[in-house]
Amino acid sequence: MDPKEKIIIALDVGTKREALALAGALKEARIFKVGMELFTAEGPALLEETIRLGKRPFLDLKYHDIPNTVAGAVRSATRNGVSMLTLHTSGGREMMAAAARAAREESARTGKDRPLLLGVTVLTSLKEEELRRVGIDRSVADQVLRLAVLAKDSGLDGVVSSPHEIEIIKRECGGEFLVVTPGIRPAWAAAQDQKRIMTPAEAIDKGADYLVIGRPITGAPSPHEAFLKVLAELG
Repeated sequence: MDPKEKIIIALDVGTKREALALAGALKEARIFKVGMELFTAEGPALLEETIRLGKRPFLDLKYHDIPNTVAGAVRSATRNGVSMLTLHTSGGREMMAAAARAAREESARTGKDRPLLLGVTVLTSLKEEELRRVGIDRSVADQVLRLAVLAKDSGLDGVVSSPHEIEIIKRECGGEFLVVTPGIRPAWAAAQDQKRIMTPAEAIDKGADYLVIGRPITGAPSPHEAFLKVLAELG
């Protein structure tokens, strides 16, 4: 895969104007992640405009609800042309299976490409003491692996997970099971609010399929130059 295809730009901004300016400035970038703040502010029209720029939207809303509700949301996302979307693996097997079925059926019905469905395991901001506070006594790695295996068994394409769990997920779930990795910070960037971080080159070496990078690129004085620096790190 072309290194440009491996980098997902997190549009951690508040308005469509800012988001589209970044998408236009980052001409080589292919995939742009739209999260809760931006989607709530701007809605599906932002996805349409991102696609018109020749980009692939990754809708990161982390669906977590009863199976029928999540399936309906996945159908809508498929119609809107998203390339990837997220849902919480803690929603359970039935919810994830319903989402996978909805994506297949809506893609077949509309002729739109089926989005990749990615399960969210343990948020990269969480440490083990936080897991214990919500009643989970396993280590982060054990919980991530348990949820990743459940996601695969439920028909998802992959998971979103810290770079530190890439190898155990690939070992247990197989090389074709995708790992999308946030918590990526180039060597020249500060860690900010994610705890379990790694550089782009390190994450790729461990087997990451996609890297999610936000503020080190989007918050740089020149986002385009920062993007090229990340590409250079990947060789």
